Amino acid sequence: MAESDLIRDPKALRALAHPFRWKLIAVLSGEGPCTATRCAELTGESVASCSYHLNMLAKYGFVEEVPDQGRQKPWRLARRDQSWSSLGLDQEGALAAEAASEAFLEQEFASIRERFRRRELEPEEWRRVVGIDATLNFLTAEEARAALEEVREVLRRHADRVDPDARPDGARPVRFLLATTVMPKRDN
Repeated sequence: MAESDLIRDPKALRALAHPFRWKLIAVLSGEGPCTATRCAELTGESVASCSYHLNMLAKYGFVEEVPDQGRQKPWRLARRDQSWSSLGLDQEGALAAEAASEAFLEQEFASIRERFRRRELEPEEWRRVVGIDATLNFLTAEEARAALEEVREVLRRHADRVDPDARPDGARPVRFLLATTVMPKRDN
């Protein structure tokens, strides 16, 4: 993602500092356009709560109403990628970025736990591909950046499938969460 695509506005980052808003983003990402009523059905929250949070996301350009839908008021993602970095932000921005990251991770981990609890209900072909992998490698910062870019390139190969017409039969939403962390440097 280009530096210019990063979310830099502290107010927009604070709008993302709510786990339920990440849940709504996930719903719209996986289901496509949905009304607040449909979001409520899928999340177990009230329609009023969904409507409020969708409007907050819209205020900062993360979601938008689908035009010309009559009485229906479906929402869709206005941007598929939400990326930010605290690098170069002032203290207010850095704190907002940290809060957005924590809310994102809270929602992602809750989703992962729920999906793992339900994995035995999936057909065997899906149970074989669901899992968690973790590895520890010793890399330079440049090697880590290159490895991260390689993985991202593999995942981009199927990015066109956000369009339902581009999906092969049997395709389902598959979530990859790629976390790259570095252990603190120790004085030895």
